[in-house]
Amino acid sequence: MRLARRFLAPLATVAALAASPVLADGPVCAPVTKVPLERHLRQLSLDLLGRPPTYEEYEAVRAKGEVTVEDVRALMEQEEFYTRIRAYHRALLWSNINSSINNNNNSRLYGNGSATEALSLRSNSSVPLRGGNGQGCDSYLAQDVCDARQDPHADPALPTTADACAKERYDERGVPKPVSWDYSTNYYTCTPLNATGCSATALGSDAKYLYFCDMRRATSGADAGKLKPYVCKPTSANFSSEVLDGAGRVVAFEYPNAPSNVSVKRLDRCTLNLSFKNGIKGSYTPQVGCIQREGYVTRPAPFWNAGGPDVRVCAIEAQTRTANPWTMEPCTTSRFNGDRSCGCGEGMARCESSDNNGSTHKARVAAINTEPELIAESVVRRDEPYFNLLTTRRSFVNGPLAALYRDPQQGLGVFNVARPKDPSVVPEVPYAETDSWKEYVRGPEHSGVLTTPSFLYRFPTQRARVNHFYAAFLCKSFAPPDNARQPAAEDACNRENNLAKRCGCSYCHATIEPTGAHWGRFAERSAQFLDPEHFPRYDPKCRDCALSGNTSCNNECGQYVMQAYDGDGAQSLGMLKTYLYRTADEEENIDGGPELLVERMLQTGDLERCTVRRVWQEFLGRPMSAEEQRMYLEPFAQEFARDGHRFKALIERVVMSDAYRRID
Repeated sequence: MRLARRFLAPLATVAALAASPVLADGPVCAPVTKVPLERHLRQLSLDLLGRPPTYEEYEAVRAKGEVTVEDVRALMEQEEFYTRIRAYHRALLWSNINSSINNNNNSRLYGNGSATEALSLRSNSSVPLRGGNGQGCDSYLAQDVCDARQDPHADPALPTTADACAKERYDERGVPKPVSWDYSTNYYTCTPLNATGCSATALGSDAKYLYFCDMRRATSGADAGKLKPYVCKPTSANFSSEVLDGAGRVVAFEYPNAPSNVSVKRLDRCTLNLSFKNGIKGSYTPQVGCIQREGYVTRPAPFWNAGGPDVRVCAIEAQTRTANPWTMEPCTTSRFNGDRSCGCGEGMARCESSDNNGSTHKARVAAINTEPELIAESVVRRDEPYFNLLTTRRSFVNGPLAALYRDPQQGLGVFNVARPKDPSVVPEVPYAETDSWKEYVRGPEHSGVLTTPSFLYRFPTQRARVNHFYAAFLCKSFAPPDNARQPAAEDACNRENNLAKRCGCSYCHATIEPTGAHWGRFAERSAQFLDPEHFPRYDPKCRDCALSGNTSCNNECGQYVMQAYDGDGAQSLGMLKTYLYRTADEEENIDGGPELLVERMLQTGDLERCTVRRVWQEFLGRPMSAEEQRMYLEPFAQEFARDGHRFKALIERVVMSDAYRRID
């Protein structure tokens, strides 16, 4: 039972103490009967190292006849102890953002880069790029070589010069154009022909549908990769009117007398020509009803396999632009995967691994989860004041995390983290080195584990961050008093938008709101730092947009008050959201950040008392009883403070106490 309890101790800590601690009120057992020597050592080894003692350790203690303070200190110098410390803080901080990051896989590459599977974006991103979900490029036709056609019966003759080839395959500004097409089965039903190719003879009585004869590649079986002819006609009977060319061949199907709410009224034959969205040149969109594929190019291995062999990459994804060369819309935001001109960037940095398990994303999440544990471990290992884990700027990166922090192109549309202004402060660690961690110093806005992406993503709002800080480090929860009373439903106080003042809500929010202001410079639902240089307290441009009714303001004012719901809101248009309803004191909290909160809490003694209670529960497997609180809580907290808040000294004091050595 003791062994099982030790392995479940981190979970027990969270379950019992994440909210208001439950205190055992029973008396201390008497008489005080201490456990035998061997059992005491076993308890210590399981609690501190997560394993039973070795034979040699048993023999050494028997020879001395007692477990001494020096023995405890020696145990706490072993690597297993620091593994135990990481596990303790993982449970304390809830360091798991697996469910906190929304990764829609729109940046994930598919294929293996081989001769038949060029790397490509095939999820929702392939709809604006190629015309259908799950569609890659043509892995059999090189983008830069004009030596073959998939549908020679319908497409123009191949270019005969290099210049003509380049003109066909790229637009005037180098954006890749299609090299082949297929009819989309979302619009068409395609029937195989008993022939080797598309021709009027093969079609027989359907010869007028020559342009709707589609050479499609088999995807499985013995014929995988081979071209087979199909005749494709609209699935919907509504497209009943055929449009013919001068030779009597069908070039389109129309929906006669289509209702006004029908968006697609005509299906034209597929070609190698792209359409323009809203008529804007360079804002490319595939033909309706067509899958239009570009070819492949060969590129060096992507960042997650740096140094590996060259790979085939779809020509769209291989691009490295920072902006659409026609519209100048940025390629350095999450919109890149829907813009034909953008691509995955240098080293494929904007895109994720083609591994079926999503290894790039999983490696980043695992590293973010581990970062706060290593910060806590470093504080304990160096015997620093324990609450440095809440204020230190020291942190650690491994390969995936270093790449994410150093390169702003990584994780676009998935991660929004506070990267340093100077990426060179982050150590260079090869991406593949997931177990190699290097130390560095973060910027002055950071405050220990409280500003790590793990904490900010796991607790996505200012209120959630305050709540967990109180629960984890002050052993307090927010709840209205027993005599709290709600006002009548018609009371105007219920319509107060400021929760710190709203009747009923103010019992908790009068503390939550001003305390949450300490995270006011960290965006909610992300790990972005809103630095004053780029996010001033007030932005007149955002106010002008708000007053004109343009509440999106070209997506530039998402962090600002753009709509008013009361008088305060009307006066705050164009103000950074975190300053809404703030007093002068609360604005000081925003400027001071979480570090200021920790400094203030250190003056109350609550941090020390809570840490004592948590360590007690961790190593005794239960909360302090009321009598134990009277006997141990305040003395241990005071000694913890006098010892310079050394965490190992507190653990030593707890495991050498009579209560720890008492028989259960």
